[in-house]
Amino acid sequence: MEKQIITKINILMFGIAAGILTVFVVLPADLKAEQGPSSETKLIKLAEPKLKGKLTLEEALEKRRSIRSFTGKSLTMEQISQLAWSGQGITEKEKGFRTAPSAGAIFPIELYVAIPEGLFVYRPVNHSLEKVVDSDVRAKLAEASFGQRWVADAGADFIIAGSEKKLAAKYGSKANVYMLLEAGHIGQNILLQAVSLDLGAVPIGAFNAEEVNKICKLPKDLESLYIISVGQPVRREEEKKQERTEKMEAEKEKKAVLIVASKNFRDEELFDTKRALESAGIHTIIASSKTGAVTGMLGGSAEAIISVEDVIVDNYDAIIFIGGSGAKEYFNNKTALQIARQAAEKEKILAAICIAPSVLANAGVLEGKKATSFASEAGNLRKAKAVYTGSGVERDGLIITGNGPAAATRFGQTIVKALEEK
Repeated sequence: MEKQIITKINILMFGIAAGILTVFVVLPADLKAEQGPSSETKLIKLAEPKLKGKLTLEEALEKRRSIRSFTGKSLTMEQISQLAWSGQGITEKEKGFRTAPSAGAIFPIELYVAIPEGLFVYRPVNHSLEKVVDSDVRAKLAEASFGQRWVADAGADFIIAGSEKKLAAKYGSKANVYMLLEAGHIGQNILLQAVSLDLGAVPIGAFNAEEVNKICKLPKDLESLYIISVGQPVRREEEKKQERTEKMEAEKEKKAVLIVASKNFRDEELFDTKRALESAGIHTIIASSKTGAVTGMLGGSAEAIISVEDVIVDNYDAIIFIGGSGAKEYFNNKTALQIARQAAEKEKILAAICIAPSVLANAGVLEGKKATSFASEAGNLRKAKAVYTGSGVERDGLIITGNGPAAATRFGQTIVKALEEK
């Protein structure tokens, strides 16, 4: 496939013609061998898409599965072309209709593609890729996707971004719904096209949207909605071997869940504790009374991956309650108290800091145990028949307590030591 470098005037005209729907694509490492873009290339004309494939629609639907194991082999430019077209390609040149329906033909979606040579935006009108970022952002996208390594391993990551604002003028309160519906249409098109190309693909919905927006340098009116990771799949026998290896590694890996308030958790107690655990190779998960963004007393934010309701004690080696004024929401929360009791019964590391030791006290697991807390909770701990010490950090067997933010790092280190000894 020949590369074409368009003049600045043509690029400007192309950008105007492309409208409001853009697709970015991340290309594979050996792209140069496939006659892909050089580091200087800003605009790439893609090969014309094929309109006939090896599979019927029904066969593609039957074979579609989420594939998370990729060989690391690059995708060809022909594959990139076909995938981008399936998501947002033009199917009616006179009217500009595309492969995915759009409310009012407004096309509020932008499609980005990330590859080793950089981040590209797909221009449907000219069926081209325009470079947006010079560097390989797949590893950053994986980190923003809470460590889902297949995002970094994929030959290409398709980032679907949308502008609710572009729909709002016509559709008002329904704008967000129509934007998300269109993103879903595009995502399914790419997933089915990947199957027909004998590629593996997995949709990624769990990611920090703000971080992805920054990585992709999205305009202010755009927000990242979906990531589709596509690559050469690891075949079944290799996959089984990889699954066995991963299972063995996962069984060795220590896991801790940090339970925080949905708002007004104490920032240092979460972040310093989490840092101490992760520095020791302990996998951490944040849980809260709601999933998504949670906010700290000092303005920090974190992402709660699971709800407290979904915490399964058997899945973790340590259960940790983080303090801050918001932790009061767990003082008499039946689920939180049951988690504390189960952790004690199952001989897990059970820890709490600041005012959160009152959760352990109210769960009835501190009787006869040395414990500390923020001064305001001393009476409650004594009432629960704990031996209150007022120390910065106190450990009594498998129960670890801390008195506040200044003790957070030592609190985390004490949990690490208890896990190593267990």
